[in-house]
This record gives sequence, structure tokens and C-alpha cells, in this order.
Amino acid sequence: MVLTVARVLVVNVGSSSLKLSVVDADGVASAQADIFCPDMIPPGAVAEFVRNAGPVDAVGHRVVHGGADFSGPSLVTPAVLARIAALSPLAPLHQDRALAAIDAVREALAEVPAVACFDTAFHRTIPPHAATYALPEAWRTKWNLRRYGFHGLSHAYAARRGAELAGLDPTSARVVTCHLGAGASLAAVRGGVSVDTTMGFTPTEGLVMATRPGDVDPGLLVWLLRHGVGLDEMEDALEHHSGLTALAGRGGDMRLIREAADNGEEAAVLARKTYAYRIGTHIAAMAVALGGLDALVFTGGVGEHDAAIRAASIARLGFIGVGIDPEANTRAGSDADISAVGGDTRALVVTAREDVEIAAQTRRLLHTDR
Repeated sequence: MVLTVARVLVVNVGSSSLKLSVVDADGVASAQADIFCPDMIPPGAVAEFVRNAGPVDAVGHRVVHGGADFSGPSLVTPAVLARIAALSPLAPLHQDRALAAIDAVREALAEVPAVACFDTAFHRTIPPHAATYALPEAWRTKWNLRRYGFHGLSHAYAARRGAELAGLDPTSARVVTCHLGAGASLAAVRGGVSVDTTMGFTPTEGLVMATRPGDVDPGLLVWLLRHGVGLDEMEDALEHHSGLTALAGRGGDMRLIREAADNGEEAAVLARKTYAYRIGTHIAAMAVALGGLDALVFTGGVGEHDAAIRAASIARLGFIGVGIDPEANTRAGSDADISAVGGDTRALVVTAREDVEIAAQTRRLLHTDR
């Protein structure tokens, strides 16, 4: 029996927000809500949205960490929920919140099938030489230590849409996607398949982010632990008090940091320079993973709306053919081409549509006729 799924309720839980949308088969969101909830998922707001949104055929949930257990979307069952919960220590800003959202929606839509879609699943194609940490084999085996990568739902959509906008062959296009928001990561995507990414075992590795530091010398962290910093203090600092928050001294909101930098605050200027520099060096690394670059795609809140960060990130990348048109970059809106005239690599801004990717994965898993 083929189950037809026309309308999918997409539940996208972030570290401080809950995005709800109903996506039809053509990718159009007929109902949307963006709820700021830095503490708890609000069941009442979820129930109200469900009542007002009308009937849906399925629910698709974003879940950040699937560990070694999940290589694709999975129907939500008690066993699946238990496996998701067991991974909470690896993504403490997201995993428990996703479980709370699943509970809230299930209470409102008890008879509607629900699917968990994992950010890590897209990166399960990364080859062993890119995914393996040079750590003792006994550790790697016992705890499944590897680079999992995150933001896969966003990277998958952005790479596909970017190749489409650039007129590239989607089966062979070499695309670096830059998901830049409160969390930030890059992915190297060849023919729609992830071959490398900047995040690792947890979402802390890689780029400078709103509250997370990205790459840090592990020896430095060990040194701090030996010199009085407690383990709980370390964990809290790495998750909540590092990154742009630590550098700028005014929280991790890039809009406020940009305003401060424009007013000459040295800490804010340093924060933006460090942020952009790290993006640029990692773009070059992703290009190496691909053996070249056909398109560079910016997405996410910062990637879509901060033209100065886009420009600063690629300022040193002319040697690999990356350039942007200053005027096109300044006026770019959704799904825009900002490529430099005559440049070797296309540069694009793509509106983040994790909801479209989640809805598509939900339909595929439920054997739809779409």
C-alpha cells in the first residue's frame, strides 16, 4: 500500500528556537511559526499551531545527532526515542529539546505518523580518511569515535539548490556549502554526496560560532583542566560562553556584533575578523577535499544576511578562483547569484530550507507516490 503524504508538519528545533511549518508537495510552506524558546519547548504553543494549521498527513522532526545508529530518516518509535535520548551528551543544546518537541507534537497529533530526520545522516558518506580521528583504536571502537558532522539537512538542500541555480550538473558538481548561523559549519559536497565537513564528533568542532569555539588545541583544554578549571565548568564554557560571545563580550548575535564593530569597538572588530578568517581557511580545506570547486553557497542567518562577512570570508581565496561581485553581494536577497564576472567559481546565496529537506525525507520514508 502506498501512503500519499501531501502536507507535512515540519518541526525544526534549534538551540533557542522552535520553527514550525506545514510544507506541501511542491515545497510551499502554507503555515509557519518561529518561536523563541531558549529554555523549554512550549507545548501550549505547539498545540495552538497544530490546531490552526489544519490537517497534516505526517510529521517530520529535525534531530541533530544520530550517532552511528542512524544513516537516514527513521519512523519515530519508543526504541528510536530511547536511542536518540542516549545521544544527548553529544549534542546537549539540541537533543533533549528535540525529544521534548516530539512529545509535544505527539500529544497534539497522536494518530499521525512521525519521522525523525537526522543532521548527521547526510555526512555518513564521508570516507574513512576524513572521518577518522587519530586516537587509540580501543577508544574509537568502544565509543564509536568519528567525525559525524552536523547541519546535514541544511547542507543537503543548499548544495542541491546551489547547483540548480548555477546551472551545474547535480551528479558531478563540486560544491562547498557554508551554513552560517548561531551554529556554523561547512560541507564539501560532490554530486550531492558529502565527502567532508567541519564539525566532528560533537557540534563544537570547526568554525567559530555564536557560543562555541570551533577548533581548539586539545592540549590547551587538558592544560586548563590541570590548572583548576573543572570539568563541568569546561563543558559549560565550550557550549555557552565561547565563540563570538567570548570574543565580542556582548553575546553571540552577529547583528549586534556588527553594529558594535561599525561603531569601532575593537573586541567586536576582532570577533568578526576571526569569524570570517576561520570560514575562509576552512573553505580552502573543503576545496582540497573536492579536488576543486565549482560553486560556493552561503546559507543560514549570517550566510544569507551579512554581505560583509561573505566578502571577508572569501577575500583571500582568489588563488582557487573564488570571487564575488561587490554590488551583487550587497543587494543579494534570497537565492541570489553573487559571482564575480569571469570568475572560475560560482558564488551563491541560498535561503535555508531545512523544512523542504525534512518534508522530502519524510515522504520518501513513508513510501509516498511523490
